[in-house]
Amino acid sequence: MKPPVLNRSRWLRALAIVAIIFGLLTLIAGGRTLFNATAQQLAGDTVDFVLWFNFLAGFAYMIAGIGLWFWQRWAMWLAFSIAVATLLIFVAFGIQIWRGGSYEMRTVWAMSLRTMIWLLISAATYRQRINTQSAA
Repeated sequence: MKPPVLNRSRWLRALAIVAIIFGLLTLIAGGRTLFNATAQQLAGDTVDFVLWFNFLAGFAYMIAGIGLWFWQRWAMWLAFSIAVATLLIFVAFGIQIWRGGSYEMRTVWAMSLRTMIWLLISAATYRQRINTQSAA
């Protein structure tokens, strides 16, 4: 039995490409910062839990993007999970800042971008699912 698929959409395909590229860039940037001493120094005041989350999430971004490319319904749930997890990490990061912890402003911007992208991807895939169900 073939797994259920999402109805094909150009927007969804474009978002799949964005997810895959974003995941690849996240893995490269995060891996460089985590595993290269010079890059760590250049990165400044990194927040370890944010850095590790973003690096590991890069794998999930790519998996979700591949699932969206092939129109798999589970990719919608993965995109939603990534959005929620990113939002929770962003909140934890905000609490860390509020408590006076060190951070880089570029991390605030990066987390804002990540949160917006995954909320957009998860909302678009959910909307596509609703449209697919109402058409059936």
